[in-house]
Amino acid sequence: MPASTNGPPPVALTIAGSDSGGGAGIQADLKTFHQFGVFGTSAIAAVTAQNTQGVTAVHMIPVDVLRAQILAVTSDLPPAAVKTGMLGTAGHVQAVADLAGAGLLPNLVVDPVMVATSGDRLLDAGAERALCERLIPRATLVTPNLREAEILVGRAIESDADMEDSARMLVDMGAAAALVKGGHRQSGDPDIDDRMTDVLYDGASVHRFEHIRHATRHTHGTGCTLSAAAAAALGRGLPVVEATRVAIRFVTDAIGRAPGLGRGNGPIDHFTRMPE
Repeated sequence: MPASTNGPPPVALTIAGSDSGGGAGIQADLKTFHQFGVFGTSAIAAVTAQNTQGVTAVHMIPVDVLRAQILAVTSDLPPAAVKTGMLGTAGHVQAVADLAGAGLLPNLVVDPVMVATSGDRLLDAGAERALCERLIPRATLVTPNLREAEILVGRAIESDADMEDSARMLVDMGAAAALVKGGHRQSGDPDIDDRMTDVLYDGASVHRFEHIRHATRHTHGTGCTLSAAAAAALGRGLPVVEATRVAIRFVTDAIGRAPGLGRGNGPIDHFTRMPE
C-alpha cells in the first residue's frame, strides 16, 4: 500500500458518534486509522452510553459544536480523507454537507448509519432526506448495508442484481462510488450462507467482492470499521476499488479474530494488521 516515506503521516478525520463500549463509532474508527498508519482525528456528533448488549442513552452534540470541532481539525490538521458515521439529525447532516461542499472534507466516505441492529430507525425523515439530497452527493464512497440501501433507494434488495442496481442508483444520486454490503442476506442454505458478496459500483464498472462469512455474534462495529478502513486507504493514496478491497479484507480478518468480549454483540479485533 502506498505510504509516504518522508514527512508526517496522512491525517484522517472521523465525524461520528462515540461508543462507550469501544467497539464502534469514533473509538473503532481511531483504532482502525492507527492500524492503517494514518493519524486519526475526530469530531463527535453524539455521545452514547452503550455496551455489547445495547444503547441506554444518547446525547446529541450541538450542531455549532460539531462544526467547531471539524473546523478546528481542518484548519490545522488538514485531512487526506474523512468518514462520517452516526450524525443523528438533519442539522448535523447539513452542517457536514456544507463543509464538504466548501472543499474541507476530501475523499469523503459516508457510512449512512440509519438502522440499529434491533431494526429501529436512527434518523428521522428530515435527516434521511438531508442525507440523500445533501451528503451522499458529496461522497467519494457511500457504504450502506442492505437495510440502509433499501431505505436510500426505496426498494427491496433480494439478489446480487438488486445490489448492483441499488449501487448504481446511489451513484445516480451523486456519490462517486457506492458499496452495497451483503452481510444481512441469508438464503437458509448453509452451503451458500458461509460466503457473502459485497457489490461496488464506481460509476464505470461493477466490482463484486466475495468473502467468507464467519459464524459469530461478535460483529459490533463492522460498518464503522469498514468505512474507516476505506477512508484510511484513500488517504494513503489508493484508488477507490483497491481501498474498498483492502477495507473488506481488514474487516473480514478482524471478525475472524474477534476477542470474544461482552455478553452481547461483541467487538471485532481492531488489533488486526492492515492488509498488504
